[in-house]
This record gives sequence, structure tokens and C-alpha cells, in this order.
Amino acid sequence: MARSKLIIFDCDGVLVDSEPLAAKAYERVYEKHGMSGVHGGIIAQCVGMKQSDIIVRIKELTGHQFPAAADGDIWAETKILFSQELKPTPGITAFLKALKGDRCVASSSSVERINHSLAVTGLASFFGDAIYSSSMVKNGKPAPDIFLFAAAKMGADPADCVVIEDSPFGIQGAVAAGMMAIGYTGGGHTYPEHAARLTAAGASIICSDWQDVSRQLAEIGIPA
Repeated sequence: MARSKLIIFDCDGVLVDSEPLAAKAYERVYEKHGMSGVHGGIIAQCVGMKQSDIIVRIKELTGHQFPAAADGDIWAETKILFSQELKPTPGITAFLKALKGDRCVASSSSVERINHSLAVTGLASFFGDAIYSSSMVKNGKPAPDIFLFAAAKMGADPADCVVIEDSPFGIQGAVAAGMMAIGYTGGGHTYPEHAARLTAAGASIICSDWQDVSRQLAEIGIPA
């Protein structure tokens, strides 16, 4: 009998179709503070990072230094957009209803943002307290810290974990943790090179929708 697997879900861009809204929030807040040019193409290079690392990356790409005292403005604007417009990724609700066994969330976002995203989209009941944030560990993705932390909390061996991620940083972190990584390209922020970049980062499988994820998991003995 195959050993049971823990399915670890990223949140943004995997469970919820949030990346386009998050990019809009960053653009608005930087503009508000007199720093123009932080457009979707810039934010696309930061997908999968936690906020503090995104701010550093934006400075590297644009020269804009976001004021530390205004960090809360980013989440405040994001929360407004999420409350108004955030949706689950297509098909995820049915997928989670059918999924057997253990699952958790391991995200670069704050616990507050993860919980808000899951509540707004009706997905919170599928995970309960099994919510893990990069704020709980020293290093964010692409380091493996968050995935190893989540596995430990869930009582799972890393070798028995399957991570579903939409970003190269997340895939790299999963692989570094010794876990199987599935690259998901079904979010609204996907782009022509998305699958190739996830594969290059180490994804074993690429799926563009949740039906395909279900089929691929079934092939490795995970009922979904």
C-alpha cells in the first residue's frame, strides 16, 4: 500500500486568483507615495515572494525605496480589492471537496491575508488551522523553510509531500525541501513562458486546470 501523501497548496495564484489584484494594489500604493512605474510586469518578477522581499526586489528593478512606515498601506489596498473582487481559481472548490487525506496551505503571504483570501472565496473550511506563512520562518521562498515547517507541523515526511505552486520561487523551495512539485498555470496571471519556467525550476508535472491536477495525482496513487 502506498504511503499517504500530504498535499501542500500555495495560496496566491493556486487556491485564489489573486495575483492580478495584488499587482494592481502594489501599483496603486506606490503611485500614491509618488513612485510611478511599478506596473504588472515589475510585480510579475516578484510572484511567490513575501512582501518584504517584494519591496526589496522592486527597489532593485526601479530604484524606488518604499517607506517602511507605510508597509501597512500595501495590505490595506490589497484587502479592499480582495474583498471586492477575489475569486477562487476555476475548479478548485470541486477539487478540494473530492480530495481525500491531509492538506495544508504554505504561503508567502501573511496569516491575515491568507485567512482573508480563503474566507472571501469560501475555501477556509477545507483547511481549518492548517495555515502556514513565511512569516513563521526565517527565510521566504525560494528557500525551503516554509515547506519543511509545514510538513513538520502536519507530521509528514518531506518525501511524502506534494507541493502545488504557481511560481518558480515556490517550485524551487519545494524541490529544495525534497518534495515533489506540481506547477500550476491556471491562474489569471499565467503567461506564455509560465510552464517552461516552472519546469526549469524543477516542477515534475505542469497542470493548467484542477481536473488535470486530479488526474495526475491519481496516477501517483492520491485520490483526488
